[in-house]
Amino acid sequence: MANKGELILVGRLGRTRGVGGWLWITPETDFPDRFLGLKRILVSEHDAWTEFEIEEAQLMSGRPMIKFIGIDSREEAARLTNRKLAVTSGELVKLPPDKQYVFDLIGCEVVADDDGRRLGEIVDVQRYPANDVYIVRTTNGKDVLFPAVTDFVREIDVAARKVVVHRGGMFDDTEPKTEP
Repeated sequence: MANKGELILVGRLGRTRGVGGWLWITPETDFPDRFLGLKRILVSEHDAWTEFEIEEAQLMSGRPMIKFIGIDSREEAARLTNRKLAVTSGELVKLPPDKQYVFDLIGCEVVADDDGRRLGEIVDVQRYPANDVYIVRTTNGKDVLFPAVTDFVREIDVAARKVVVHRGGMFDDTEPKTEP
């Protein structure tokens, strides 16, 4: 789980909108409306983060846009395009008990439900419309794409850093062969 003060990427500033200093946001969150209630946000500046005060944020056709205090022209706003936006982990949207943040899944141990054997570790999560896919680095160094669906994922315990799965034959070719 994320530490209380850890920075979490929530979006990236896009192109300008209009002439008054507005910027589109490309969200990296499932909650694009999360920008509406913020008073300030961290903006990347080279290898550092600078806090910007938010004058106003809006959703237009479901896409967020933002206006910072003191950024009042298209030219000033254009200097901020392509910069990352972050909040501290304490400012994250609270999730229902059956949901997890992707960054909480990275590094979790993956174990088989039938024998408890360690299969590997989640090294990434790919997001797709139908379902997420865990990229599991197996104990012998191969990557397995594993569908994050209830048929295969039996239990997720983020606190214990463990995900219990039904293999369904997906890890068979990654296990060492034994001599007859």
